[in-house]
Amino acid sequence: MPELPEVETVRRGLQPFMEGATIRHVALNRPNLRFPFPENFAARLEGRRIEALARRAKYLLAHLPGAATPAEAEGDEVLAMHLGMSGSFRIETPAGSLVPGVFAHPRSDRQKHDHVVFHLDAPRWGAVDIVFNDPRRFGFMTLLPAVDLEAHPHFRGLGIEPTGNRLDGAALARVFRAKAAPLKAALLDQRLVAGLGNIYVCEALWRAGLSPRRAAGTLVGTDGAPTEALEDLARHIRETIADAIEAGGSSLRDYRQADGTLGLFQHRFAVYDREGEPCPRPACHGRVERIVQSGRSSFFCPACQT
Repeated sequence: MPELPEVETVRRGLQPFMEGATIRHVALNRPNLRFPFPENFAARLEGRRIEALARRAKYLLAHLPGAATPAEAEGDEVLAMHLGMSGSFRIETPAGSLVPGVFAHPRSDRQKHDHVVFHLDAPRWGAVDIVFNDPRRFGFMTLLPAVDLEAHPHFRGLGIEPTGNRLDGAALARVFRAKAAPLKAALLDQRLVAGLGNIYVCEALWRAGLSPRRAAGTLVGTDGAPTEALEDLARHIRETIADAIEAGGSSLRDYRQADGTLGLFQHRFAVYDREGEPCPRPACHGRVERIVQSGRSSFFCPACQT
């Protein structure tokens, strides 16, 4: 499944084309993705302007001001989109499709999986089509009232975002205090930190020199204050996510950026999927090991991650 940096990379690729655009027409090539589309989904979107394209955890959020006619909906709504396992977007303009780069799968083999097409009138670009392609159909889209977004089951209880300065040692200390759960499990708990996935947790823990087996609560002082190691971990999480976004995310299996190109961060992995290789940390003579925690592979160096 695409992780937060991949979703953020897609958001940034779509943003110049979608923000400020009017949805002229929506073509649904099937009645459902992972879930059925909401009732009158296409009709409720047509004529609406996309005010902003945001992200919460691994969801893309298109903010739509009040409906075109009062009979269609009341108040502002949010088009929430999830990529699932293999979902991706393709941008088509009068000048051609934005699909440069090398693909994990031949493009022509996947056009039959173009399930949703948003026909937009974009201020800067004119007629633009945003195509959602999803071979496995684990992605989904839904329309939600903006005022109820945070209370919706998809978003209720989500933890702090791991981007920006809000994620610091103090924030992690509040959610880690007295937790006996392994550090890896705590970081993957979406109720504590929203959007972190397996790849980037492994990488951040390596950067911080912390074992995925270590109890999360041991990084919090008896007074509830973050230890120096926890402050370092918060910084390394932010930096790992930022580096991955800058590199365009990772390309594992089907993930691709909004313009069709593959991400490059996988070439920077220090430990993820590098079982048996020498630890890349200078002066460390350990080798990367793989263990299974809660059904997920954890890659780490036991020599320098304690």
